[in-house]
Amino acid sequence: MLQNGKYPFFLSEALRMSKQGSIIIADNILYKGYVMSDYNKHKQRTAVRNLREYIKLALENESLDSEILEVRRWTLHKQSNKIISFDN
Repeated sequence: MLQNGKYPFFLSEALRMSKQGSIIIADNILYKGYVMSDYNKHKQRTAVRNLREYIKLALENESLDSEILEVRRWTLHKQSNKIISFDN
């Protein structure tokens, strides 16, 4: 698993190694919402700063067609074929 702080470095490496038409996928770039928050705990600041840099690099690079998709993990609980709850 890639550490959040390494995303900017690995973006440049992925671009160097990829061909036109390649797809680069980065998971968890919003880091549990911390990237969009103004307040972050001390231990998260470096990762948040680097993820913000990654997002900026990816969105401003004219050779990339970048999009951020928020995908949540849902668990469906069933009992007697009825939905009880969704956990987010």
